[in-house]
Amino acid sequence: MATTTRRLHRPISLMPLAFSMLLAACGGGQPAADKEAAAASARIPVEAAVASRAPIAASYSGTGTLEAQGETDVVSKTSGVLLKLYVEEGMRVQKGQLLAQLDDAGARASVAQSLAQMRKAEATYARAERAIKQQLIPRAEYDQDKYDLETQRAAYEGAKLQLAYTRIEAPISGVISRRMVKIGNLIQPNQALFHIVDMEPLQVTLNVPERELGTLKAGQPVKLAVDALPGEAFPGSVARIAPVVDASSGTFRVTCEFRDDTHALKPGMFGRVDVVYDQRRDALVIPRAALIEEDGETAVFVVERGAPPKPAAPAKGKPGEAVAAETKPPAAPVLVAKRRAVKIGYADGSRVEIREGLAPGDRVITIGRNAVRDGTEVQVLENAQ
Repeated sequence: MATTTRRLHRPISLMPLAFSMLLAACGGGQPAADKEAAAASARIPVEAAVASRAPIAASYSGTGTLEAQGETDVVSKTSGVLLKLYVEEGMRVQKGQLLAQLDDAGARASVAQSLAQMRKAEATYARAERAIKQQLIPRAEYDQDKYDLETQRAAYEGAKLQLAYTRIEAPISGVISRRMVKIGNLIQPNQALFHIVDMEPLQVTLNVPERELGTLKAGQPVKLAVDALPGEAFPGSVARIAPVVDASSGTFRVTCEFRDDTHALKPGMFGRVDVVYDQRRDALVIPRAALIEEDGETAVFVVERGAPPKPAAPAKGKPGEAVAAETKPPAAPVLVAKRRAVKIGYADGSRVEIREGLAPGDRVITIGRNAVRDGTEVQVLENAQ
């Protein structure tokens, strides 16, 4: 029985010691973990992008409204009832194409009458010409017959012209943008029947600051983006540049032309024109959002590795007591924001070229840059580039 008693009491005597060792192992690391968590929560969350090599273009951007190169009303030059319409709104027409026909019965009768009178005058003049050679008639009578012939010839040409006016033809090539009459209307002289817009090419006129006068040239490529067609870009070119600067505004006029085979562009659309005047194919670029301006200097904040955190001191037990070994993963490197002055080059939309101050692969802060200073510890969000 004594042997059994000793075996029952031995495990009980070891439990306090094991419990004290467990408490020492758990409690000894807790202050260090709290410090690490507090330090991590104090880091400023930011987003960053990587500086990389890419092509970038130097361009001037301006806004304007698309205008037709030419547009005009098609007006009647004579009177008459409208008998036929050959075109409708939206149809493309060529210069000289027949658009409508007026009643020409009266004009044809006038042509026939004028022709008969001209033939009579020709015969009279022919007799007078023979008679004047034989001195059978006075010179005045001969001159009158000659004048009558010329008058009848002019009247005949006028009658033919009035007959031609009954054919309403397109004065320019373009698109019928509006029809203002119907079949059966009585048309009067100078009355508008159609409106034609010449949309090949369409034009945008920019008022450009005079500082750009030396960079823009006729023939340079341009791109047009219009609000009505988001996501689409239409190529064009600089057609002409005004030779003078407007003294009151300090700008000069630049006319750009666009030929749209799809006919998606329409006069009156508002858009943005980018005139590309130079291009670098291997530039170091970053998002424009990374730039900061301070005291007349352009700079960025670069994400760098900071000094590694000091390891926590090992837990100490009481003299004579065993301490459990603590195995911890290595601490994550601390990231800090470092301010760097940069020299910028070309800008293209949301990107900017960096000519000095950065190297490929550098990570620059794009979101959160106003919340950090040189040396601030940061936390780069996972969705950052």
